[in-house]
Amino acid sequence: MRRAAVLIMGLCLAATAAEAAQTAPPPARTSPNVGLDSNAPIAVNADTFIADLNGETGTYTGNVIVTQGAVRLHADQIKVTAPGGRASKMEAQGHVVVDSPSGQAVGDNGIYDVPSQVLRLNGNVVLTKEANVMRGSALEVAMATGIARLMGGIEPAIAGQPAPQTPPGRVQGLFFPAQRSGAAAPAAEATSPKP
Repeated sequence: MRRAAVLIMGLCLAATAAEAAQTAPPPARTSPNVGLDSNAPIAVNADTFIADLNGETGTYTGNVIVTQGAVRLHADQIKVTAPGGRASKMEAQGHVVVDSPSGQAVGDNGIYDVPSQVLRLNGNVVLTKEANVMRGSALEVAMATGIARLMGGIEPAIAGQPAPQTPPGRVQGLFFPAQRSGAAAPAAEATSPKP
């Protein structure tokens, strides 16, 4: 009987996460850059799931992948808090990666506040889009508006690269200008054999 209750609770927690996203107020405007569709179903895959009936939480562990629309979250562990059966918070721990049409965000851990639709990543945050890279210590993204804020911090040196030369508390960015379309590449000097 207890095993059945745990299984039912596990299924309910997964369903309430999807329901909370679907019943949350619609975003003020949909940002195509963020790519979040709060009406899309949420798919969760993990190695294991444990439900805490008294604490009203569910914890997914082991190669956790959460997908909603074009946004995909990967982490070692995700804990869903669902007081009263409604998901209110998702906490991701370990190797957190968020892929979206606007690029990729990586951090040590993250929290998604479901009612306010705010995602926060902390610890060694790296944002990439194609060859462009930004680094900081924390990222906050308001999914409803598409506004993101990256905060600076001390970044550790990357193996094989020199230590950053920026003062602590600064955000770092490296951007590559796009090539103009239709612009001809500089012509190489032609060498022809002499007769």
